[in-house]
Amino acid sequence: MAKYLVIVESPAKVKTIKKFLGANYEVMASNGHVRDMPKSQLGIDVQNDYEPKYITIRGKGEVLAALRREVKKADKIYLATDPDREGEAISWHLYHALKLEDKKVYRITFNEITKNAVKESLKNARQIDMDLVDAQQARRVLDRMVGYRISPLLWAKIKRGLSAGRVQSVALRIICDREEEINAFIPEEYWSLDAVLSVEGEKKPIVAKYYGTDKKQSLHSREETNAVMKELENADYRVSEIKKGERVKKAPLPFTTSTLQQEASKVLNFSTQKTMRLAQQLYEGVDIEGEGTIGLITYLRTDSTRVSEEAEGMARDFIGRNYGEAYQAEHIAAGKKGAKIQDAHEAIRPTDPARIPPAIKEQLPRDLFRLYQLIWKRFVASRMSAAKYETTSVKIRAGEHIFTLAASKLVFDGFMSVYVQEEDKEAENTLNHAFTEDSRLKFVEFDAKQHFTQPPAHYTEATLVRALEELGIGRPSTYAPTITTILARRYVAKENKNLYVTELGEVVNRMMKEAFPSIVDVNFTANMEALLDGVEEGSVKWKTIVANFYPDLDEAVKQAEKELPEVTIADEVSEEICELCGRNMVIKYGPHGRFLACPGFPECRNTKPYFEKIGVQCPRCGRDLVLKKTRKGRVYYGCAGNPECDFMVWNKPVKERCPRCGGLMLEKGSKCVCMDENCGYIQNKAKEAVF
Repeated sequence: MAKYLVIVESPAKVKTIKKFLGANYEVMASNGHVRDMPKSQLGIDVQNDYEPKYITIRGKGEVLAALRREVKKADKIYLATDPDREGEAISWHLYHALKLEDKKVYRITFNEITKNAVKESLKNARQIDMDLVDAQQARRVLDRMVGYRISPLLWAKIKRGLSAGRVQSVALRIICDREEEINAFIPEEYWSLDAVLSVEGEKKPIVAKYYGTDKKQSLHSREETNAVMKELENADYRVSEIKKGERVKKAPLPFTTSTLQQEASKVLNFSTQKTMRLAQQLYEGVDIEGEGTIGLITYLRTDSTRVSEEAEGMARDFIGRNYGEAYQAEHIAAGKKGAKIQDAHEAIRPTDPARIPPAIKEQLPRDLFRLYQLIWKRFVASRMSAAKYETTSVKIRAGEHIFTLAASKLVFDGFMSVYVQEEDKEAENTLNHAFTEDSRLKFVEFDAKQHFTQPPAHYTEATLVRALEELGIGRPSTYAPTITTILARRYVAKENKNLYVTELGEVVNRMMKEAFPSIVDVNFTANMEALLDGVEEGSVKWKTIVANFYPDLDEAVKQAEKELPEVTIADEVSEEICELCGRNMVIKYGPHGRFLACPGFPECRNTKPYFEKIGVQCPRCGRDLVLKKTRKGRVYYGCAGNPECDFMVWNKPVKERCPRCGGLMLEKGSKCVCMDENCGYIQNKAKEAVF
């Protein structure tokens, strides 16, 4: 019997795919990359046409040995790594690491891990696409050059442990530029003026907004507003125009990597890293009762909104059966096609729309279910008809001035029967007043309010991903690692979803702008992405890009080494006193996060764990409650006096005490609850101001 070997990246896929194939197929995992450039050196021979030097990754020897044993037994080898540049490169590295030159080797890809998709991929086996491999090699080599040449400079000029990156440094600059905009922003005053008017025979008054005279007019000051109100002192208010119309709200496009990360952040409060980790699990396979292990969504790294004909048909049938023909979309909206869109993949969608979220809710962990439900709803909604509103706009004339009134009523919910975004949750503003054109209205009062223009908002992970995508910087696979890196390096701090530049981030960004302006230039980086796409298409040679890039980088590094001054950033001083020498300990950062160290190093080498105070006292002993983590990384809140006091809670305590019993209150979702179950007091959590 012939024996075939299928090599995938992740061990999680092995069980899923093995189930779909016969007994003569063996499925094994490479556990990601098996070869890379050495960590101890640049690993690129700049004298020899920029040839990369590849070695086996430490710890992969046993994996490769096991694969080689199976290769000897196999008649055919199928390389089934992920369907993107990275996956193509892993297949190419496996080909060389396993010495497959004399074997029958085929490359297969599938966009979803289902029986049909896997079997179909075997029928469409192909050779390794060297254009895709070269595009990945070019990115890897460019990133390596930037990281390995500039990072040591940052170590020497600022402090050890810093890093620069081709995409991360641009992301940092974007955040810094926004911070500068916010700091330079000067608020401008403006006023709104509403007229409260009563309709004859109606109890409830109407509120009309000031429009202007014959053209729209803004009110910039109290004086302007008072002048308008004075002119209107004895005015008659009359309905001069009523217009009825229809407004259509189109269904959203299905998710790409970027839009999934943005929506999961807004709706589920997930970080980009968490979203990608959960999406990977949904893609690789989850145990479903009666079906075994099955992939629930399609491939998660994509910037295409395309959907296969088969999936279109499945969605159409599902919507027709469950919602009716009126809910089936007549024309499916196409996403924007541009130079920055790679259309090789499909959008992120459920592998089967008929697998509705409630049916599998009990079999998935909470967060995994919530993400699947979000993807399912978005995809089904994208294949449904538009929502329709009946609109009414009213003009009310008072002398030379005009006030307006607008109302809308949902008459057909369409896609909104399945999926409603935050921006779609508009309160229905209906007009139930019986007035017609020329109806006279009675003036009740003015409502004049002062406002100030607001500065641009701080970036969140979601809005930063959108900015990177719009500017053409990075690719779907790079958004989450980029944000994770700048947070881990402490260039940026995250508070209440907002990203703030730290002092360290400002210093690094300033140095990068001064010494390497092209590296942190948005247009330069976007143009580099376009060149990498050219490599993938076969129109650009990858070594040409590298050869044009490296000499300028090398020159800039040498110049910066001579000219850039050293910058000292002081460690943050804590209130904790070193018990060995009496100095105030400082906060340091290690591979596992923050810790306290004595500033007297190396004379005094005292260190201890750093626990972040949350501003709440322990209800037992009065000492501070601090944020801690279990060995597995789960967050909890415990007494700083541990082990003398062993008080701890899983939910975050709040400063306000229970108004009923004086006990400790804990955050639980959108509520604050008393810790004493016998008291049972509950209140809504106070909303924090968003600027």
